[in-house]
Amino acid sequence: MRIERARGTRDFLPEEMRKRRTMEARMRDIAEKWGYGEIRTPSFERAELFTVKSGEGILNEMYEFRDKGGRHLALRPELTAPVIRMYVNELKMAPKPTKVYYFGNCFRYEEPQKSRYREFWQFGAEIIGSDRPEAQAEIIALAYHILEALGIHIKAELHVGHVGLIREVLRAANVEAERINSVMRLIDKGEREEVIELLRETGAKKDLIDDLISLVDLKVKGKDALKEARERGIIASDSDASKELEMLLQILDYYGVVYTLNPGIARGLDYYTGMVFEIYETGGRLGAQNQICGGGSYRLATLFGGDDTPSTGFAFGFDRLADLFPHETPDLKRDGVAAVAVVPIREKNADSADVVEEAIKIASRLREHIPTYIDVMSRNLSAQLSYANALDASFAVLVGRTEIKEGKVTVRNLDTGEQEKIGVDECVKKITKIINHKITQISTREQ
Repeated sequence: MRIERARGTRDFLPEEMRKRRTMEARMRDIAEKWGYGEIRTPSFERAELFTVKSGEGILNEMYEFRDKGGRHLALRPELTAPVIRMYVNELKMAPKPTKVYYFGNCFRYEEPQKSRYREFWQFGAEIIGSDRPEAQAEIIALAYHILEALGIHIKAELHVGHVGLIREVLRAANVEAERINSVMRLIDKGEREEVIELLRETGAKKDLIDDLISLVDLKVKGKDALKEARERGIIASDSDASKELEMLLQILDYYGVVYTLNPGIARGLDYYTGMVFEIYETGGRLGAQNQICGGGSYRLATLFGGDDTPSTGFAFGFDRLADLFPHETPDLKRDGVAAVAVVPIREKNADSADVVEEAIKIASRLREHIPTYIDVMSRNLSAQLSYANALDASFAVLVGRTEIKEGKVTVRNLDTGEQEKIGVDECVKKITKIINHKITQISTREQ
């Protein structure tokens, strides 16, 4: 009986995994150089961790279940809530700000689409203990530089907003607090006509509705974005949100981050308190679902029994990044140029234990420096060399009784077909030098 994989999941073959591990390594490297420490949380949590954050409706989108002890559990649908739960339980006494990053799989029961799966991966970072403009700008700049490290920033667009701007307009229109969240949710979903209708029901005046729509529709790119919005009367100069946003954008300029001011980015939950940002892929490869990163400032700790703690962070949709990551990336070719195949030459109708032993010893020495393969199927010389070529190996190291008697090995260059018989020490030294030189050349071209 053939058993297919579960819907909304994927199998990752070696080539894809090399790509994903290369991406991971670059992203981790950037995060750690920026002073963030890696954390990891359980794959399943108590379901209330997510319902208290997002409401009971999220249960319809989760893999949730009762365990044998009757506890209501869920596979995590995202990682921000688990991170803050960990902070409240384990890290609340740590020096502030606490800077962490994470990478892990998440699960949502939703209709699979292009680059959207029921099991997916997120890479994110959080600054816990600060939501000042300096922290907000650093989080955005970190996300931006991660995209640079992946070579994806060229076809990506960063949009920055502030939920306080919309809330200020709604409060000026005397919209009740509970209605404000409803309006924010509608704006977040892009349901413009529903926003207008809801505001009319609250008795908001036409000019205030027009002010809100102008704010939500505003998109201005470049360093003078906020100044232009103020001159057009869309954003007030003296509001708290406007002043905070001004400082944030100024610091982003210091980082050299290219952004678009977009006050229409909203969040429908009231624990989002300030800056919000999203990054979109602009090359058309992801279709309509082109958001690859989202983040903002929030206060979640009190929901999980902790003190009121400001935080700011982001999460990348790792699977979408993988779809955008350049396939002709030099890092992905290093396994090919570094591959060496050790070939034990077995004789027919003869005990080849001594040949296999020597081949394993040589392979073990080579593996201290470079990726090395050795036959595990007792194949003949021709079949082993065919396999080495299929692996895109650079060298084959032939070991037979003749080589053992002479204390040497036969090294065949699989690119040129040339071969020579040299000592084992010289073989290890020579092949390692050539492979490392190739890798250096690739790295230089990449830079």
